[in-house]
Amino acid sequence: MTRNPDRATTTRRPGSPELRPVVGGPDVPTLEPLPPSAQEPSPDRSQAILEAAKQVGALLKREGHAFALAGSVAVYAHGGNGRLRHDADFCVRRSDAEAVADTLAAAGLAVRTPPEDWLMKTTCLGEEVDFLFELAHRPVTTDMLARAQEVPVDSVHMPVLAPTDLMRGLIEAFSEHYCDFGPVLAAARALREKVDWQDVRGSSGGEPMPDAFFYLLERLNVIAAREEHR
Repeated sequence: MTRNPDRATTTRRPGSPELRPVVGGPDVPTLEPLPPSAQEPSPDRSQAILEAAKQVGALLKREGHAFALAGSVAVYAHGGNGRLRHDADFCVRRSDAEAVADTLAAAGLAVRTPPEDWLMKTTCLGEEVDFLFELAHRPVTTDMLARAQEVPVDSVHMPVLAPTDLMRGLIEAFSEHYCDFGPVLAAARALREKVDWQDVRGSSGGEPMPDAFFYLLERLNVIAAREEHR
């Protein structure tokens, strides 16, 4: 979803912050830039994604931003496998987006605003880092971030999305246009004892793709079957 910031603009929702492709200038507080190694790709993709998450998470934590690690790195932090996928993801509130963008830019990380108005992006260690304002169309809220758990991500402690919120976001993203069950099945197996499955299932509203995934979890004995499915 990376775009050329010179050719596209973000569609803003009412009240959403004005995000700039690269933030800087005399009004931005000076932070110590990330080391040059933070801009260089690693031959180990999973390790590079993990290192990017650690670098950015440490930066956000140091500057006092409210955030939570999400995505495959969050699954790893909660006990999942180390095969990380695509990028590092962080949840931030939409109202905090501009302040987060300023912090990233002051540390030497260029901020990109793709056409989708529910995220912004940067690059660290040659890997994409996404800052999500929504998870499966649900806005990131203060309550969601308050439920995040402070856990070690390799050697860096940071807030990580609670397992129930994490699985909810992964499962509710399923639709007729996206239904790759494989990675989410692995996450469900790894986090099965930490998730309030009744809560997750109840919030999905019986949508067909999430419902099919819950049925798969039942058949594989990952979760208990509903009485009507016994």
